[in-house]
Amino acid sequence: MTRLNTKVSDTISFLTRFGLAVVWIVAGWQKLGKTMAEAQAIQGYEIFTIEWSIFLGRIIGPLELAGGVVLLVGIFLRSAAKISAMVLILFMIGVGQAWVRGLVIDCGCFGDVDLSDGGMDYLYTILRDVGLFLMSLWVMYRPYKRFAIHP
Repeated sequence: MTRLNTKVSDTISFLTRFGLAVVWIVAGWQKLGKTMAEAQAIQGYEIFTIEWSIFLGRIIGPLELAGGVVLLVGIFLRSAAKISAMVLILFMIGVGQAWVRGLVIDCGCFGDVDLSDGGMDYLYTILRDVGLFLMSLWVMYRPYKRFAIHP
């Protein structure tokens, strides 16, 4: 690999690792203390019982925040990226099934969606998550190890 290719790959690795960290931290931070709002968003998918929706609404924000911090400080980067990729696949499946079933929902991702306008933009949400999934794959296969506590 030439020096230019290495620099480009290092730059992409830097942007994907820290970009994912910021996304997970922001998503998790916005959910903290909003258990019922998150539970209602999860219930809108019509997949889980009310009890499971409340449980997931309680833990999803802290887990997303923790995942972002793990990527930020660089602990087990490949494993963190694998978990990120798996979570994004689950999110895409959830959003996709809601779209196919014609549900009008707030994905519960980054703040409230006005449901009177037809809910979230399903295609945009899935494409965004595909992009984040690809970033997760990049971090899995070429993590940016600089500034990492335990890559």
